[in-house]
Amino acid sequence: MIMIKISKYLDSRNILFMSAEDRDEALHAMVENLHQNRFLHDKEAFYQAILEREKVVSTGIGMGVAIPHAKLKGYESFFIAIGILQKGVDWNSLDGSPVRIIIMIGGPDDKQTEYLQILSALTTAVKDENRRKKC
Repeated sequence: MIMIKISKYLDSRNILFMSAEDRDEALHAMVENLHQNRFLHDKEAFYQAILEREKVVSTGIGMGVAIPHAKLKGYESFFIAIGILQKGVDWNSLDGSPVRIIIMIGGPDDKQTEYLQILSALTTAVKDENRRKKC
């Protein structure tokens, strides 16, 4: 399996330290930031795609982490944004724990292999308890 570097997809402008009262407020703040930094072609379409994905199944994977994601036509490459919340918010996570770390992924709908490699690398990093504690 090919290992990828997450830093390839992460711009430092897309790392947010924030206080949000709930999941939707946190997602909205992250999408707004991506839009201001010119990563989104259509802010509303991306936000709606993120919300639709949450309706299918929560992206709260446990351990205080959520990985919301959306793949849309018109994007050439993937991008990542990270939100670190002051206090955890309910995300209907698999383990029931509140989310403090949000790793948002966006990008093209036609690069499934690369997308799965990104998810795999993120999951591996998230499972490292020492990394999570640094946040």
